[in-house]
Amino acid sequence: MSEHTASGGAREPPQVLLTGFPGFLGSTLVERLLERGDGPIACLVQPKYRALAEQRASELARSDDAIQLHEGDITESGIGFDDGTLEALDAVTECYHLAAIYDLAVDPEPAEAVNVRGTEHALDVAETLAVDRFHYVSTCYVSGRYDGIFTEDHLQEGQAFNNHYERTKYEAEVAVQERMADGLAATIYRPAIVVGDSETGETAKYDGPYYLIRLLLAQPAACSIMTTLPGGADSELNVVPQDFVIDAIEQLSGREDTVGEVYQLCDPAPLSVPNVIEELGAAMGHRVVSIPGSKPLTKRLLSTLAARGWPAEPATLDYLDHPTRYACPNTQRALAGTGLECPPFESYVDALVAFVRDNPDVGDEAMT
Repeated sequence: MSEHTASGGAREPPQVLLTGFPGFLGSTLVERLLERGDGPIACLVQPKYRALAEQRASELARSDDAIQLHEGDITESGIGFDDGTLEALDAVTECYHLAAIYDLAVDPEPAEAVNVRGTEHALDVAETLAVDRFHYVSTCYVSGRYDGIFTEDHLQEGQAFNNHYERTKYEAEVAVQERMADGLAATIYRPAIVVGDSETGETAKYDGPYYLIRLLLAQPAACSIMTTLPGGADSELNVVPQDFVIDAIEQLSGREDTVGEVYQLCDPAPLSVPNVIEELGAAMGHRVVSIPGSKPLTKRLLSTLAARGWPAEPATLDYLDHPTRYACPNTQRALAGTGLECPPFESYVDALVAFVRDNPDVGDEAMT
């Protein structure tokens, strides 16, 4: 496999390898790493996203060498790189693994291929390249439906899972932590539910809480109906804006004292599910009426609405009676004194709603 920059010229050896480009988080993190002086950066790109990756690289890079695109596939051994490509990456000292399927309704086979085997393949390449450090973006929802407070010290707790996304991200993190126990220098970042930018509301995909936003917006402002589930009043919806996630990863990844640690990038004081819905209603000027209902009946209703073209996803319902509460003592200690903290949901909910209203054509398809 030959080497090319975004513009096709010769290049200097990359220092960083990143998967998950040109996804929104991956692209934004690449931009931050370049600003920090960590380039050149080699990005794994699936052939079907080559044109999009080239466009994004041309927008971000200040030189032809800064972002170097290598076609491959994390579901394949060696992430699809041949010997020539691996030799060209010999100078890489850090690997960031962000590539995953984020889809609450994902089928088991693609979830296992991308999230589990893909992570194992990325780990194998990192060890082949003898990188100094491996950065892995996991999720708080490796917790599954753990009943209680889930911290960075928790992982294998015998928990049940809401869906194949959660289960496979859990299995992937277990694989990373096993390599760490064997001596791999790594850092794990666990974001909660990631939404748009806290200032602009910008996002590349409408999933998770966006089904709530779009479902409310699709109803009359005078009376928008939502269902409350048994136990939902005590459940928290832990939401974080994507700029906080990127800021935190940039801050933590640049420090030697964070090697070997797990960081939950969550809101330490999240709103309850009813309060989130109340804030959404207020931001869009809707009067929201909550009607008690059972989960099985409501899931059938959402399936019917989705089949008729409504913005509904039955899998999101499991997060409206989620029993887990997330704490982030490691993250709070590490970020103390930096001025970086997760903003409260009510401070940016207006931006989220405004972006959805102004950008109705953003889709909910996962990049796979």
